Amino acid sequence: MQTEKVIDHIVNWLKDYATKANIGGFVVGVSGGIDSAVTSSLCARTGLKTICVEMPIHQAQSQVTRAQEHITQLKERFSNVSDVRVDLTPVFEEFKSAVPKTEQSAQLDLSLANTRARLRMSTLYYFAGLHKYLVAGTGNKVEDFGVGFYTKYGDGGVDLSPIADLLKSEVYDLGKALDVPNSIQIAAPTDGLFGDSRSDEDQIGASYDELEWAMKMKEDGKNVNDFKEREQEVFAIFTRLNTVNQHKMTPIPVCKIPFNLK
Repeated sequence: MQTEKVIDHIVNWLKDYATKANIGGFVVGVSGGIDSAVTSSLCARTGLKTICVEMPIHQAQSQVTRAQEHITQLKERFSNVSDVRVDLTPVFEEFKSAVPKTEQSAQLDLSLANTRARLRMSTLYYFAGLHKYLVAGTGNKVEDFGVGFYTKYGDGGVDLSPIADLLKSEVYDLGKALDVPNSIQIAAPTDGLFGDSRSDEDQIGASYDELEWAMKMKEDGKNVNDFKEREQEVFAIFTRLNTVNQHKMTPIPVCKIPFNLK
């Protein structure tokens, strides 16, 4: 990949989109991970106003520290960057107290994790509406179009997606070129939605390198019986997630009313 040229292409794409939409800037949720660090850096390079929003909800201190390190560095390098911190922990706890009590289960944990992501989406759009900016998504190609590893109407609720055509490995390449803090480059990827130390790999059952391989194999027309042992296991994981998460990747189904019934 021609990293510098890709960076220039994305920056110009962002700038052109905002200009045509008569929008003056971007809002980016910054989590302390590589995707949000790269996205916010690309937005900053446009020269347009960029607001980095930190939205902890019972967040691990290591994630908070990485996010703050990145934001501090970005503000030092780009005068168009500002930041705001919104602690959503009390909001999240109030939500939990408002809904009916439910017996503890993995499904409850997942539902609450998705609730965290949707609270953050609402917060980003609050600032976007306040300033008439665009919400820039932070999803990469593997997450958005491979395994659907994001929350529908949560981190999937954005105005535009600057890195969604980049594999995770390519996002890391951009991160190096964009001088993203090393602490972020070496950190294990995590969505940080469960309030513990579980990584993306813990949740998915495969690393991003493995998922990229499986995505390529699927594009080449391979099936699970073409592989053995770990490769077969990884391909099966990718295929299952790609199938069950199609509802995130395709347009919302619309019930079309036959003309003769109208």
